[in-house]
Amino acid sequence: MDSLTQIVLGAAVGEAVLGRKVGNKAMLYGAIAGTIPDLDTFAGYFTDNITAIEIHRGFSHSIVFAVLAAPVFGWLISKIERKSGVGWKDWSWLMFWGLFTHPILDSFTTWGTQLFWPLDIRLEFKNIFVIDPLYTLPFLVFLIMAMRRKKGDPKRAKYNRLGLYVSSAYLLLTLVLKFIAHQNFTAALDKQGLMYSRMDSRPTPFNTVLWAANAEAEDAFLLGYFSFFDSEMIRFEAVPKNHDYLGSLRNDKNLQRLVHLTKGWYTISEKDGFLYFNDLRFGRLNPSNENSPFVFSYKLIPEGGTISIEEVQKLPEDGKEIILDLWERIKGN
Repeated sequence: MDSLTQIVLGAAVGEAVLGRKVGNKAMLYGAIAGTIPDLDTFAGYFTDNITAIEIHRGFSHSIVFAVLAAPVFGWLISKIERKSGVGWKDWSWLMFWGLFTHPILDSFTTWGTQLFWPLDIRLEFKNIFVIDPLYTLPFLVFLIMAMRRKKGDPKRAKYNRLGLYVSSAYLLLTLVLKFIAHQNFTAALDKQGLMYSRMDSRPTPFNTVLWAANAEAEDAFLLGYFSFFDSEMIRFEAVPKNHDYLGSLRNDKNLQRLVHLTKGWYTISEKDGFLYFNDLRFGRLNPSNENSPFVFSYKLIPEGGTISIEEVQKLPEDGKEIILDLWERIKGN
């Protein structure tokens, strides 16, 4: 999830663990714990694109990291907060839950997380977008209400629990919504006689009303969208795989790493003499436009007998148009 959401979750967890003893300092250190796992994003400044993608939501988002790092941070905090009357074990316990709940929440997103690192298992339930105001804002309101109360006030713990309950209930609701949307996609594919070997569904940005799906056919991927306000049958766009464009590059080690990361959900396109690797897992920037570029696309650049990968940058000025088009599609087809 986004940084604000993880800060709110970490602060609420910190409050639940040590709020009665140290007040708002529990929220502060919980928020810090909720931020730490995402420091792996800085890997992009020191490594190539593929390695940075592989590192993100890897070791720092694992149970192993939470177990190893919690006592270290707990000991440091106990030294900083000597006058708090709380020992390193309690601070370690707070840090563990802050570090551990971060990847748990991330596992519900499209990107997923390697909670069981070093095992090559990525948990990705794909029932909530990485930024969802309906999850974050009510949670934040309850956290602020709790923060404004003194540490011994019973309402402080009550407000914090309500924030945790409401956010968790919404997360469970998104699983139900995903199930319904998934059933609609499979029913539409079957009704239209479209043959496919596997299908994947996910929410579109900032909401859980409009859902997207990818279905793999023999030579193409079928892309479709379903809104709970739709009145017409789901229409699927066939996007050619074009994997044959790769030719001898198909066995390149860097390309194979990218294929592994996408689990085979990719197409190849050609522009200005270069090949582009399109990651289908996150769909197009504009769901309503079949000519819209994909959220994640990578330029394949031949270099010294291998290929280097360069992510295609998204244009900030496209943001307003994308949000407006997304809103129109949410309202139904």
